[in-house]
Amino acid sequence: METEKDSFGKCPYTTAQKVLSGKWSILILYHLGIKTMRFGELQRQLPDLTQSTLTKQLRTLEENGLIERTIYPQIPPKVEYSLSDIGIKFKKVLAELAIWGNEYIETLKDKN
Repeated sequence: METEKDSFGKCPYTTAQKVLSGKWSILILYHLGIKTMRFGELQRQLPDLTQSTLTKQLRTLEENGLIERTIYPQIPPKVEYSLSDIGIKFKKVLAELAIWGNEYIETLKDKN
């Protein structure tokens, strides 16, 4: 039986789970799917997210190839985050998650 570590890059579910790990990764990808943003803009969109956690999540998403960080050579420095090519393909998954999430919300309402 393969361990999670052994199946990374082989099993699509293990790979997706590993790449999207982190409580905020899906929400960050959602916001960057709307438009390219600077750090402060992202932080305003996710006010419950601390600066250090946002930094960590952005680094992880960049290391995993889902987002790109562009540094502009100016003073003061300007840094923007956007979806990479593979990150743009994730927008389809986000759309399906929204559909499923809304259906789930309806089932919760039906229980009450």
